Amino acid sequence: MARIATLLTDMFEDSEYTEPAKAYQDVGHEVVTIEKEAGNEVKGKQGVATVKIDKGIDDVKPEDFDALFIPGGFSPDLLRADDRFVQFAKAFMDAKKPVFAICHGPQLLITAKTLEGRDATGYKSIKVDMEYAGAKYADQEVVVCQKQLVTSRTPDDIPAFNRESLKLLES
Repeated sequence: MARIATLLTDMFEDSEYTEPAKAYQDVGHEVVTIEKEAGNEVKGKQGVATVKIDKGIDDVKPEDFDALFIPGGFSPDLLRADDRFVQFAKAFMDAKKPVFAICHGPQLLITAKTLEGRDATGYKSIKVDMEYAGAKYADQEVVVCQKQLVTSRTPDDIPAFNRESLKLLES
């Protein structure tokens, strides 16, 4: 089973974390939440979910994980202001490890400069940013690129996002 690094801070989109995390855990994968410090509590922007952080970014290495999960909301935009999170995400893309990013999640990958030439999607407000980053943007519920990158647009796309993420973890 996979060990999935999950980059998360305040103002994440509640269901874009809780539903995929549950889907991964239900089949036996380990979801490890990572923020600035272990033990912090982060709150979803809808006020539904509160998550206790498992690990601080300085206490983890990309090599310790099999995949990366980046939920949407404002969380990715806040995290990309910190180079430690950008470099962490970049390491997964460079190593061709599975990366799952939904809604605004690709913002971290934009800042990491890892979307050039990649097929991807995301929330409509970041479409132009993704295109400037070199991504081939597709307005569809889920896009899988090179059997590595799974992206989706909104909470409505979670079923397709979960399905494709789990498929990638099986291979």
